[in-house]
Amino acid sequence: MIRHIVLIKFKAGIDQATIERQFDSLADLGKEIAGMRGFDGGFSVSPEKMEQGFRHGFCVDFDDVAARDAYLAHPTHQALGAELVAAADGGISGLIVFDLEMS
Repeated sequence: MIRHIVLIKFKAGIDQATIERQFDSLADLGKEIAGMRGFDGGFSVSPEKMEQGFRHGFCVDFDDVAARDAYLAHPTHQALGAELVAAADGGISGLIVFDLEMS
């Protein structure tokens, strides 16, 4: 299994409704991509306060690398990814993406 983790530092002024709409659209890709197990996203609730401005994030679990790669190449993901980059503070530098192989 692959866990796809994305942390986002949104620009000031991006409202919660916009963020939720983007996350909902990403979650809906599970209806189109075989092997996409689920989507969880939201606002950090860490009491440690070590987010360094990356206050929102999401995780997507995939059955395997092939399912993750199908997600990455999917045209809807490409369009939503471009929206996230545009909404992120500093563009691409306002995102952290980390894929973790789970046993």
